Amino acid sequence: MKATIITIGDEILIGQIVDTNSASIARHLNAAGIVVAEKESVGDDRDAIVAALRRAMDGSDVTILTGGLGPTKDDITKRTLAELFGCELVRDERVARHVRRMLESRGIAYNDLNRGQSLVPACCTVLFNAHGTAPGMWFERDGRVVVSLPGVPFEMEHLMQDEVMPRLKARFALRQIVHRTLITSGLAESMLAERIAGWEAALPPYLHLAYLPSPDKVRLRLSAYEVEGEEVAHEIEAQFEKLRTIIPEYILGYETATIQSVVHDLLTQRHLTLATAESCTGGAIAARFTAMPGASAYFRCGVVSYTVEAKHDLLGVSLDDIDRYGVVSEPVVRAMAEGMRRTAHADYAVATTGVAGPAGGTPECPVGTVWMAVAGPQGTVAVCRQSGSDRGQIIDRASGQAIALLRDEILRQDTPRNE
Repeated sequence: MKATIITIGDEILIGQIVDTNSASIARHLNAAGIVVAEKESVGDDRDAIVAALRRAMDGSDVTILTGGLGPTKDDITKRTLAELFGCELVRDERVARHVRRMLESRGIAYNDLNRGQSLVPACCTVLFNAHGTAPGMWFERDGRVVVSLPGVPFEMEHLMQDEVMPRLKARFALRQIVHRTLITSGLAESMLAERIAGWEAALPPYLHLAYLPSPDKVRLRLSAYEVEGEEVAHEIEAQFEKLRTIIPEYILGYETATIQSVVHDLLTQRHLTLATAESCTGGAIAARFTAMPGASAYFRCGVVSYTVEAKHDLLGVSLDDIDRYGVVSEPVVRAMAEGMRRTAHADYAVATTGVAGPAGGTPECPVGTVWMAVAGPQGTVAVCRQSGSDRGQIIDRASGQAIALLRDEILRQDTPRNE
C-alpha cells in the first residue's frame, strides 16, 4: 500500500517554518505497513493544491494533507476540497459547540471567522479535533482515501494517533513494514561500506540496506516491506549480530543510541567521574552529557577556556608551551586535559582545542584542525583530527570524535598499556 503526504502553506515554501508534520505522519504510516511513496509541499493556492492532490490520488491509496485549515482567508484547503469532491460546506454542530467553548475559555471573541471553522464539506467524515478549532476531514473516492489535517503539529499528531490510524487499519488489510537501525561511529561511510561489503552482499534479497551518514556517525538501516513482521524482525536481528562480529568496536547500539549515551552508561556502571575542558567546541561536549538524565552521578564540571589567559589561569597550561607550539597543538591539549582532571578531581577529563573557522586557519593548521585529549588513570592520550570545513560541522564532529576517544580510553582501563 502506498501513501502520499502533502503539506500546504506558503510559510513552508519560503522557509519561514520547518515542516515536521510530514516526518511524523511518515512514521505513523510506516509503522502500520503503509509505504510513503512521495512527499510534496505546495503553497496556499487552489490550483496547486488540486494538481498535487490529483497526482497523489492517481498513484497512492492514501493521501494525507496538512495545513490551510485556519479561520483566515489565506487558508483555502477546506473550500478547495469541497469543490474537488463536489459537495457543499455545511455546519457541524458538534464542532461549532467545541469551537465556541474553546474560544470563550481563552477569552477570545467568537466572531464570523471562528464560526467558519464549523463548516465542513458535506461529503466528508469529520475527524473531531479535541485540541484545536479546525477539524480533520476524511474523504473516499474510487477506493482511495484522502485525509485533511490541521497544520499545527500537536493537533495533527493527536488526530493521526486517535482518528486516522485506527480508521486506516480498519479500512485496509495492512501488511507490516519492518525497520531496524544500527548506529556506528568511527568509520566514514565509504570506509564502512568497504569493511562490510561481504556481509551486505550476503543479505537476503527481501532486506534492503540504507546508509544514513551524519557528522559523527553512520546509521545502517535494514528494511523489509509488506512482510510477516515477527519472522523478518528475527532475521534482521540475526544479520546485525553477524555484523557485530565484523566491526564490534564501531557499533554504538540501535535506533537512537549516541556516542555520549554509550559513555554515559560506562561512567555510570563503573562509578567513574568526568570533567571537560573545551576551547573550539565551546561547551558542546559538556552539553551532550548534561542533557542526559543521571549525568549528575558522574559529571563534575566543565570549563570553556577560549582564551590563552583562561587556558593558563584555569587549567595551568604553560605560557611557554603556548608560545612555542601554539594553542592548537598536542602539548597544549594534553596540558588542558591534565589540568582539568587535576582541578576537578575527576577520573577522566576530555579536552579540545582547534580552528573552528571560518577564519584563523593557516597552511600548517587549516580550518577544521582539532587536537583532542583524554587524561585518565592510565595517563593521557592525544590525537589530531580534521573535522570538516563548516563551523557548525566542525564543532559537532569534533565533539563526537572527542567523546569516542574517551570511550576508547575507558574501555582500555582494564587492559594495561605497553609503553
